[in-house]
Amino acid sequence: MRCNRQDNRSDRQTDRQTSIIKLIQFVYGSVKISLKNISKHCSSGSTPKKGNSAYYKGGTIPWLRTQDVRFNEIYEATAFITELAVKETSAKWIPENCVIVAISGASAGRCAINKIPLTTNQHCLNIEIDPNMALYKYVFYCVCSQYEELLSRKEGARGDLNASRILSLEIPLPSLKEQERIVGILDRFDALCNDLSSGLPAEIEARQKQYEYYRDRLLNFEPITK
Repeated sequence: MRCNRQDNRSDRQTDRQTSIIKLIQFVYGSVKISLKNISKHCSSGSTPKKGNSAYYKGGTIPWLRTQDVRFNEIYEATAFITELAVKETSAKWIPENCVIVAISGASAGRCAINKIPLTTNQHCLNIEIDPNMALYKYVFYCVCSQYEELLSRKEGARGDLNASRILSLEIPLPSLKEQERIVGILDRFDALCNDLSSGLPAEIEARQKQYEYYRDRLLNFEPITK
């Protein structure tokens, strides 16, 4: 019974916070907010023991590794684990459309969106975005644009991140309608850049720089001029 009361109290606090944020958005247009405050759930995964073939042999459950996190949308995995691995380790399912941020190694700071439910290793921070607060694709674009900021937060000999350093990252949060408009613009630009994949290298590089310029201007809410 105590758990139910705590859950209800938590729900009321979340509703109150959402109402305050929407009021600020209405008055000022946007508000700076941390990833933690717009997340519904956060988790990391696990690497099942390599010596146990029962965790891998014949596995059909998609298992994401950080080398596959490349500022991209993920529609399939390159590695798989078994149901036993999910049952006995911390490599648990996450729903589709999480914002996944690599925590360690050469991929640290990179992000992706999983377009299918999957599991991940422990070097991924998986952020399920609260749809009442933000669009997952908008958050993805914001995190991509702050890659250099995330790199500056790495510590230790390996240059790793952790959940608190990532979740404290602040992004500008306009209304859901404005987020949808921005995502539409960036999606079209992103598609155009991908269509040029068979073009000349110089043209591809120029288009990519142009895309990054407009993305950063849009996400900083600055007027765009030619």
